[in-house]
Amino acid sequence: MKFLVDECLHTTLVAVAQQRGYECHHVVWLGLAGATDRELLARAIAEDFTFVTNNAMDFRRLYAGSEIHAGLVIIVPQVVPSLQRVLFDALLATIGPGDTFLNEAIEITLDDGNVVFARYPLPSAA
Repeated sequence: MKFLVDECLHTTLVAVAQQRGYECHHVVWLGLAGATDRELLARAIAEDFTFVTNNAMDFRRLYAGSEIHAGLVIIVPQVVPSLQRVLFDALLATIGPGDTFLNEAIEITLDDGNVVFARYPLPSAA
């Protein structure tokens, strides 16, 4: 599994994934700063990236129209970079080397200080 982090999230999320042995890139470092959401979706799908964002509304809609994709991770709360890292790392700690998020979305939220994951098919099963 490899990740592409949206520019709305901090660049240090890349190091979090790399420390756990995952390939990870930030859109800014790939020259995609300012790219449209559709352009980012196309890049993620073309290169089999699991996309990491906190732009839930737009990317849920875009991914719902995609026939096949490597997954969407949504860090729901708008939080400081240090907490973004904690939330992303909590997710990475729960997955194994063979796991995939094929045609799934994972939302990471906080509930009374606890990290909570919601995992669901996207696009939704008919």
